[in-house]
Amino acid sequence: MAQIQGGEAEREKSKRIGALKALWPFVKPYSHLMFAALAALTVTAAVSLVLPMAVRRVVDGFGTDQAALLDEYFGAALGVAALLAVGTGLRYYLVTRLGERVVADIRKAVFDRTIGMSPAFFERIMTGEVLSRITTDTTLLLSVIGSSVSVALRNVLIFVGGLILMLLTSAKLTAMVLLVVPAVIVPIIVLGRRLRVLSRENQDQIAASSGNASEALLSVQTVQAFTHETPSRRNFADFTEAAFVAARKRIGTRAIMTVIVIFLTFSGIVGVLWVGARDVRADVMTAGELVQFLIYAIMVAGGVAALSEIWGELQRAAGATERLVELLTADDTVIEPDAPQPVGRLTGEVTFEDVTFHYPARPSIAALDGVSLHVKPGETVALVGPSGAGKTTIIQLLLRFYDPDAGQICLDGTPIQTMLRQDFRQSIALVPQDPVIFAASARENIRFGRPDATDAEVEQAAIAAAAHAFLTALPDGYDTYVGERGVMLSGGQKQRIAIARAILRDAPILLLDEATSALDAESEAAVQQAVESLSEGRTTLVVAHRLATVKKADRIIVFDQGRIVAEGTHDALVAQEGLYARLARLQFTAGLAAE
Repeated sequence: MAQIQGGEAEREKSKRIGALKALWPFVKPYSHLMFAALAALTVTAAVSLVLPMAVRRVVDGFGTDQAALLDEYFGAALGVAALLAVGTGLRYYLVTRLGERVVADIRKAVFDRTIGMSPAFFERIMTGEVLSRITTDTTLLLSVIGSSVSVALRNVLIFVGGLILMLLTSAKLTAMVLLVVPAVIVPIIVLGRRLRVLSRENQDQIAASSGNASEALLSVQTVQAFTHETPSRRNFADFTEAAFVAARKRIGTRAIMTVIVIFLTFSGIVGVLWVGARDVRADVMTAGELVQFLIYAIMVAGGVAALSEIWGELQRAAGATERLVELLTADDTVIEPDAPQPVGRLTGEVTFEDVTFHYPARPSIAALDGVSLHVKPGETVALVGPSGAGKTTIIQLLLRFYDPDAGQICLDGTPIQTMLRQDFRQSIALVPQDPVIFAASARENIRFGRPDATDAEVEQAAIAAAAHAFLTALPDGYDTYVGERGVMLSGGQKQRIAIARAILRDAPILLLDEATSALDAESEAAVQQAVESLSEGRTTLVVAHRLATVKKADRIIVFDQGRIVAEGTHDALVAQEGLYARLARLQFTAGLAAE
């Protein structure tokens, strides 16, 4: 299994520029843009290499009396500069457009991959870190694809072309320059390795910081209610400081590398210039040739210096690519079938056959232990028992968020592992214990259950869920923006919107996980009536702690420590004097005492 957070040894093996090869599948569809950009880049590099020749003509022209010829030299130099400007602008447009397009595709690919991953995936990685990779890492790739790579290629062309033209201008001076090259390359290689390690560490620290901030901000009311602001600020400051320290080390290493490279490069140029000046005085070469050679030497030196900086950028991009590829290639514990069974609208028959399951985060504790359960189409079955008994696990396995360790789960007699999740989930409507409300209007939150529903159908579902009255009282009615995670709504209002969403889905299987736990008595009675009406003709699984909500179920299944310990109607279970009877006495006695 591809682990998201592997050991340091595993990371070391992949810390190579070769990691950037993983970007090719995203670049390949836009190869026409890439080749156009390469053409523009080649032209600008060639023009840049021609420019010193024009300068040489101008310099040597000062020693002649032909003013017209001198004017032609200046005119030619101006034309070369204009061509260079146009070519550079075209290169910038093409390369930047390519970078934006590729990064947009990468972001979509990573999101498409992670949004379909089973919950076990998110037990190994924080949501904030995934977001950091989609934003921070892809932004870094944008900088590299849209700038650094083209600049690197341009400098390689200038470096090679400049060396050749330097050799043609003066073989002796070129030989002296080449003596400096090994001294420049060695620190690039040595310090580059250190830079790779620090770059990856820096990106990991940034992701950890983002994950910490995301967790705190998503739970800001709880943080404030428990006056945890100061510890939360301190935790975030620690993460951020660790990211800064990693960045400081990376910046320091890169700065040292830049200092060494530039000093050695320009020291060599000064030495070459000193020898060249003596050759001019001895009439071995003209002043124009020396100036031409000097410009080429500066261009080559500038190319080397630029490449040393870009090398650091490429190291960081390689680390970012690794992290994105980890998401794109991460194994899901829930695997889709190679040849899926076709799925139409299900009748709602649900079967659990000797199912055993352990959550990945708690492998030593069985959430379900040999559970067998058969629910007939249209039957309403309530799942009750103490917290942690395995009730909600039944729903999570039925939705195939996880696969059982042993046993089999079937819908209409077909194992769900042989069907595409997207297909059989179309026949299931869920009301979770913690209703999820999106940062949109109330209408769009209900329509989430069936995106093609009309406004009238949305409102009919809201009426059935006893939500119409409070929704019409909102400032903009159904079109009122409810805020991130529904912060403008009460717990009961969120739950009624979630129920309306499930009603609108109109699925043959209805899953209610503590669907009325946040409602007041009046709303609960109204919703309970709506749920009873909705349950007619549908298979309904109701998870509840409040036994008053399950008394009318066709059958009640009692769970304890991952096993079914009893089943029957409310009256029959009370008469058995078992766990259900004890729970009933505790709840109903407490209710009478409260009255």
